[in-house]
Amino acid sequence: MIAHITGKLIQKQPNSVVVDVGGVGYELTVPLSTFYDLGDPGAEVSLRAYTYVREDALQLFGFRTEREKRLFLLMIGVSGIGPKLAITALSGMSAEELIHAIRTENLAKLVGVPGVGKKTAERMLVELKDKVAQLASPEMEEQLKAGAIISIGEAMRDDLISALINLGYQKAAAEKAVSAVMKENPDANFETALKTSLRKMSK
Repeated sequence: MIAHITGKLIQKQPNSVVVDVGGVGYELTVPLSTFYDLGDPGAEVSLRAYTYVREDALQLFGFRTEREKRLFLLMIGVSGIGPKLAITALSGMSAEELIHAIRTENLAKLVGVPGVGKKTAERMLVELKDKVAQLASPEMEEQLKAGAIISIGEAMRDDLISALINLGYQKAAAEKAVSAVMKENPDANFETALKTSLRKMSK
């Protein structure tokens, strides 16, 4: 199994790179965090790799850091999460954000990842909460011990506002709509709250 690749970067695009190692080009699927961290084509790169073997496919996945690779391996161990979805999760959030979301049981943040439904997110929390503790930074552990954690409600509010801004709405208007929705229905999940906020914004 290929576990590490060092060579010349000959091609890169979001979620995919080709590395030349001794005249052989290896294509690796990578998270966006790794993609942005790599240099331009021609640069020397070193990636941690994971070889995924199925009957009909052999895929290589590459990671800039060992932490990203270990988090990826933990995620694909969860029922319902394959390599593609794990890469999507690592592309939508940094490893630090993902670990924090799992450690603080921030279901809304996990459901915000494209392809992650509520049941899958709940399985992630149950199966990975203790396992990701070993990947948490010392700073995060200090924050968790000190109780300096954003409440789930506040975290979801920030995520909703960010989603609306990404859709082209003004920040002030997005904040007003989200505040109103969360006041009316504080127990709403992320998807419901987003849909309700969009309805308010379109009036």
